[in-house]
Parts: sequence; structure tokens; C-alpha cells
Amino acid sequence: MKKSNRRKFLTNSSVLGAATFVAPTIFSSSLFGCEAPSNQITLALIGVRNMGWNNLRNLLKQPNVVCKTLCDVDNTYLEDRAAKLVKMGHKKPHLEKDYRKVIEDKDIDAVIVGTPDHWHALPMVEASSMGKHVYVEKPLANSIGEINVMLDAANKYGNIVQVGQQQRSGTHWQSAVEFVQSGKLGTIRQVKCWSNFNYGAGRPHVPDSAVPAGVDYNFWLGPAPQRLFNENRFHRYWRFSWDYGGGMMTDWGAHLFDIALWAMKEKGAPKSVFSMGGNFANHDRAIEVPDTLSTIYEMEGYNLVWELNAGIQTGPYDQNYGIKFIGSNGTLVANRDKWFIVPEIGEGITKAKDSLPVDKSKDISKEHNNYRVEPVEQKSQNISHADHCKNFVNAIRNGEKLQAGIEVGHHAALYAHLGNLSYRANERVVYDWDKRRITNSSKSNGLIIPEYRVPWKFPKI
Repeated sequence: MKKSNRRKFLTNSSVLGAATFVAPTIFSSSLFGCEAPSNQITLALIGVRNMGWNNLRNLLKQPNVVCKTLCDVDNTYLEDRAAKLVKMGHKKPHLEKDYRKVIEDKDIDAVIVGTPDHWHALPMVEASSMGKHVYVEKPLANSIGEINVMLDAANKYGNIVQVGQQQRSGTHWQSAVEFVQSGKLGTIRQVKCWSNFNYGAGRPHVPDSAVPAGVDYNFWLGPAPQRLFNENRFHRYWRFSWDYGGGMMTDWGAHLFDIALWAMKEKGAPKSVFSMGGNFANHDRAIEVPDTLSTIYEMEGYNLVWELNAGIQTGPYDQNYGIKFIGSNGTLVANRDKWFIVPEIGEGITKAKDSLPVDKSKDISKEHNNYRVEPVEQKSQNISHADHCKNFVNAIRNGEKLQAGIEVGHHAALYAHLGNLSYRANERVVYDWDKRRITNSSKSNGLIIPEYRVPWKFPKI
């Protein structure tokens, strides 16, 4: 099969998969075996340092998937990753600093966007317009305006877009969601997500400094405002500056909100959002985002709550992060390692014993904290990543339903950004899902679409 026909074949199959989400198998198993190199999926990685690199390694584990190009503004990491690919037995990749040259390459079928959050929108939208499939890291982007235009791009161009919310591919998360939806917890009145991590407090202040050798810092800033270089706003720690990220709210909130929205079968926006917090415990740290935050999402019939305490590692049930669904019969608590049930006590104890998978040999009416871990199938985070990448490849090849398509990523990111937006505006916000605007405040509404630095332009569909 000629290269041009292969590109058309892959693109057409992906449009079908994106339009229906459950498409029939349209390729024979032998067509994409290792014996058919003309039908390989050719990848490019944009942003090579952390999650992008992990995603590439997992994607390359799939048969007949190759990497042609690595793209990054930091020569040190670019050359390091290229050398590692060769050491792993892959062909030496082409190296680029400008993502636009990558997207223009007609040989590339799919791109991985593993950049800081403020650089998600432009590559994803432009790659979509060129008919390329995209694996983009979470959160989907760094603003509500950007996630909206990315959703529009995927819907218009019909390419496959997988968002890096790999918990969707974890079987124990799937079983936890199934249990929540079974009704056995009774009436769920509150869902609480929490995130307590030491790294969330950032690092001590350091002065601005010279740009490291080999780094195109102006390109790294991209559409964000012009600022002097500071290592606390660069690798890894960029997420604690509003110009590039949304702190722990978008870092972990995108994962945890996703599970909450999935389990509760939510489709739209909350009725209202209110956040309060500040930098209460880490005054000596270089962070613009809060280290302490409480956010209440007003839902239909229950409250969704976010709690952040950055700089500590202790949380409910001795878990530094997690999510709990509080029902009238009991509470389901979950993180990436396990999920378990804490039965309710009191008048409903007989009902709880009969309906929840607890250890009935224990008198839980006397010992409220005597919960047990529910023996569910457990999968590590790394395996979930591998499964998530496999799902992306299978979606391209045979129309397999995506575990975390563009709608999933958009929904979770919207909730995270609304929480941050309420905090930054210091007011309760009401978001209109259809009109895509804050209806009760012009101040908050002004934060929806970021102002791009010249010569970059906010993408339009």
C-alpha cells in the first residue's frame, strides 16, 4: 500500500471511530502485524521530558508503531531521549524544536503532546486540522477557552484524541465506578476528592537567572506573557504559576474529578462553584497557586467537594489523595492502589450488612473504624498507562472505543478550571454549559479565554 493511501486509510478509519465511538473492526489482524511495515503507525513526540516520554515508551510497545520525530525546546533532553530510543533498539529519530514542522510532516500519523499545559491547545488543534491523531496529556489545556476550542477541533476534524487520564483504563477504577453506580451505597449525598502532596508546596524562592544553554526559552513561553527565566517556573515546577498551569487542582483534580463525574453519570456543568483558600502554610515557597483550597461544586442532589493541603502527605483514611462517595448505607473510598467500603452505622446497620461487601464477622456497629479493604482486582499505575496507550492505538486501527476521549478530558478539565477561576476571582461562579460563559460575573468571565502573546494567536475553529 502506498504511503498516501495508507494515510488516507488510517484517517478515514479514525473519522469513523470518532464519529461512532464504537466502530466495527475494519482491519484484519494480519494487516497490522509486524510483517506489514507499510501499515505502521508513525509517531512524533512534542515535549519529551516527563509524561510525554512515558507515553511514547508505552506506545512503542504496541506492534508496528514507530517514532520518527522528537520535538522539544531543550536540547539536553532532546538529545538524551534520542540516545535512549536508539539504546532501546529503535531507529534514531529526527530532532526538532518547532512543533509546526512536526505537524507539517505528512509521514506522521499521530502526535503525543507532552508539553506544559499552556502549550497543549495549539499543537493539538493544528495537528487535528492536518488529520493527525493526538494523545494529549491532562489536563486538556490551561484554560476553559482552550479546552472548548480543542473539543471543537476534534469534533470538526474527526481525528482520534486520547487524553492522558489513564485511570479510565485501570480495572479497579472501573470496578469501583460500577459499584457506585449499582446503588448499593444508597443515596449519595456527597462526593469528596482530596490531594495532599509535599511537592504541591513548590520550592523556596530563587532569583531570576540566565536561560540554560540549549533552551529556546522564548519558544517555551510561547503564548504566555514575557517573563525573565526562573528555574521555579521551568521544568516540573511550571505548574505552580498561573501562566503555565493550575497547581494541584489541575494536576490531580483532573484525575479525581474524572472518576467522580464518571461514577455519578454527570454530563454537564455544576450549578455553581465556590472556592476559598490561599497560601497559608508555605509563605517561603515560589508558588502563585494556593497551597490550601476548599471548593464546593453545587450539583443536582449532592455536593462535590475538593480539598487541597499542599506540603503535607496525610489525608483521610491515611491516604494522601483519593476520592470518597458518601452514601446512606456506607462510603466507598478509592485511590490508585485499592478501593474499599466503610459501612454506615446506626439504624441502617442491618441493611448495610446485607448490601455491602463487608466482613460480617466484625461488629461494625461498635467499631466504626473497623473497615476492611474490599478485595477487588488491582492494577498498578504503570499498567494502566500501558493499557491506555494500547487503547489509543486500537482506536486508530479498528475503531475501539476510547477510554478517555476528548469529551472526557474536556469535562474533567472544566471542573478543575472552574474551581481555580472561582478562587482567582474570589467569588461564586455560575457557568453556562451551552453559552460557554460565566453568567453571574464579568470579572470571572474575563478569565475564560487567555490573552496570547504576539505573534501567537488563540486558535479558532
